[in-house]
Amino acid sequence: MRARLAVASAGIEVELREILLRDKARAFLEVSPKGTVPVLVANQVIEESIEVMDWALAQSDPEGLLYGGKLARNLVQRCETEFKNHLDRFKYSGRYNGVDREEEYRLASIYLQELDGMLADNDYLFGDQIGFADIGIAPFVRQFANVDRVWFDARDWTCLRNWLDQFVTSERFTSIMMKYPKWEEGDGVIIFPNRR
Repeated sequence: MRARLAVASAGIEVELREILLRDKARAFLEVSPKGTVPVLVANQVIEESIEVMDWALAQSDPEGLLYGGKLARNLVQRCETEFKNHLDRFKYSGRYNGVDREEEYRLASIYLQELDGMLADNDYLFGDQIGFADIGIAPFVRQFANVDRVWFDARDWTCLRNWLDQFVTSERFTSIMMKYPKWEEGDGVIIFPNRR
C-alpha cells in the first residue's frame, strides 16, 4: 500500500503486476527470488516498500511529502523494526512458538502511544500536511487496528484514531486499494495509477 501511495503521489506511471503470494508466478520469482512484495523493476530491482517510496519520491515529490526529512524516515524505519515485529506476533500469534499475544500488544502500543502524542497538536505526524511518515506508517496501523477494531477504538489514543480514520477514508487511500486480477505471464499491461 505505501509503495503504491508514494508512486501515485510522485505522479509516476508503472506497469502493475498483481502477485498472489500463495501462487507466485515463475517470472516474478526469476526477478525476485525473495518472493515478497512489492518489487519494483526500474534500472535495478527494489524489493522493500520503504525503498520503493524512496525511489518514487526521489524522482518527483510534487506534494512535498519529504518535508519531515531524516526524522520522518527514521520513524518509518522504527515502524518496520519495532512496531511491525510486534504487530506480526499480535496478529499471527499462532505462527510463532511461545508468543504472549497480550505482551506483543503491550509492546506495539508503546509505539502507537508515541504516534498519538505526535498527533496531539498536528493533523499529521510532522505537521499540518501529509508526509512520508504518514503514508509509510498508516497502512501498518490500519493492519493493527483491523485485528480487532472495536477493541482498538476503545483505547485511549483519540488523535491516532482520528488520523487513521481520516487516512483510510481519503481519496488518496481508496484510489490505491482498487483490486486487480492476478497477473499471469502473457497478460495485458495494467498501468498504475489508473487515472480514469
